[in-house]
Amino acid sequence: MTDKQKTEQPTLYIFFGLIASGKSTLAELFAEKQNLPYYNTDRVRKELAGIAGNERRSDGMGQGIYTPEFTKKTYQTMLNRAAQDLSKGALGVVLDGSYSTKTERHKVSEWAASLQAKIRFFLCSCSEKETQRRLTLRGQDPTAVSDGRWEIFVQQREKFEQPDELTPQQITYIDTEAEPEKLLQELLGLLKS
Repeated sequence: MTDKQKTEQPTLYIFFGLIASGKSTLAELFAEKQNLPYYNTDRVRKELAGIAGNERRSDGMGQGIYTPEFTKKTYQTMLNRAAQDLSKGALGVVLDGSYSTKTERHKVSEWAASLQAKIRFFLCSCSEKETQRRLTLRGQDPTAVSDGRWEIFVQQREKFEQPDELTPQQITYIDTEAEPEKLLQELLGLLKS
């Protein structure tokens, strides 16, 4: 572990929002650019279920591998992996998921505090027209990991709890309709300032 790693407080970077909001694309680019561990709920969920990442599941919201219990297990696994990475000296970890409830966000905030890590939330969003376009493309992509569909988006949108519990210092709102590389550069500039 370098002297910098010993003195710099690590950060949990949480990219969240509705399905097809661009969070995964941006989160993965950010993690790669910053050389940080990256965990995505879709990938971890399917790994825990013992199925291939690109295996399509027609489970509805709250069914199959999307039950509240399985979702809780998925988020906990991501936190456990983040804790392991931080204990090994990682300067940060990127977590990517919907984090659609205040309870989920509160838990990850408490977890960060227990690890003596800072936390930064990035709420990603785009227009419904863009969401439909992305979901159509995703449905045609045999390598896509997410099982998100329009009917799931509509249900998720109705249940999504706005993050009014987060302070302006904790959250950044990102409209993801620009090119991912441009968004990444804006995000990196924001974090430096």
